[in-house]
Amino acid sequence: MNEVVSFFSTTLRLATPTLLAALGIVFSERAGVVNIGTEGMMLVGALSGVIGSYVTGNVWLGTLIAIVVTVLFAAIFGFFTVVVKADQTVIGTGMNLLASGLTITVNRALFGASTSPPEIDKFVIAPIPGLSKIPVIGPIFFNHHILVYLAFLLVPIAHFVMFRTNVGLKVRSVGENPKACDTVGIRVGMTRFLSILYSGILAGIAGSFVSMGMLSFFTEGMIAGGGFIALAAVVFGNYTPRGVMFSSLVFGASNALMYRLQALATNVPSQFPLMIPYVITIVSLCIVSRRSNKPLGSGKPYIKE
Repeated sequence: MNEVVSFFSTTLRLATPTLLAALGIVFSERAGVVNIGTEGMMLVGALSGVIGSYVTGNVWLGTLIAIVVTVLFAAIFGFFTVVVKADQTVIGTGMNLLASGLTITVNRALFGASTSPPEIDKFVIAPIPGLSKIPVIGPIFFNHHILVYLAFLLVPIAHFVMFRTNVGLKVRSVGENPKACDTVGIRVGMTRFLSILYSGILAGIAGSFVSMGMLSFFTEGMIAGGGFIALAAVVFGNYTPRGVMFSSLVFGASNALMYRLQALATNVPSQFPLMIPYVITIVSLCIVSRRSNKPLGSGKPYIKE
């Protein structure tokens, strides 16, 4: 029973960064922008959070700094894709490469190549009083970091905003038919730009959680495809917050299974367990490819005639 409880608890924790980043991507995707640069944003957020926590001695100030830096990074992506109207895939790929090189350079310049990184303030487990003591259910759902609770709390909030508010209606309309929106006075460029900034905020929080919640410091390339898995979670979740939550849990479970298999003393090469999350990602995308609710204007820059 302890193994089962540990597995499901780990699944929720590992699903958190994917869920946070994917909830941001949902809005940018619905607005018509494919945020390929999420991987780089998470990487920048992970390092910025560590630097902020190291300098201020407070994990929340570190996270705030990560958000600010990541939003600036997202603004660059938004400028080229929305204002300059460059190809979103090319710019996103370029931003990922920039983030990879930049984080490696800054990390080595500030902390060197030491094998014993300095201590930083990091996220700690925050059990919910009373609820965490419930047998089986308590350890699984109510004994996590605060950001785990926040990520799952954001799901109904994001769903309400997306489908029950004027803001969500504008975001969805801009992604489906930007020309019609422009005709009735909705600012297409501004809506898309703000959606990108919002995805940058959540990507920064997700990166911070990876470096200061799941781990205790920054390591080069630590996101390891997490941004692309978040993109896949959005497609697998059919571009809805609730769907994203379920797909993030699937990917979280695949990662938890990967770590379980690695811990077992088997003769299976270690590369095979590492493949599990990515294989599930590919299979998931193939399954949903024919019933996708992808916005009609997704990936297409709007050029006013």
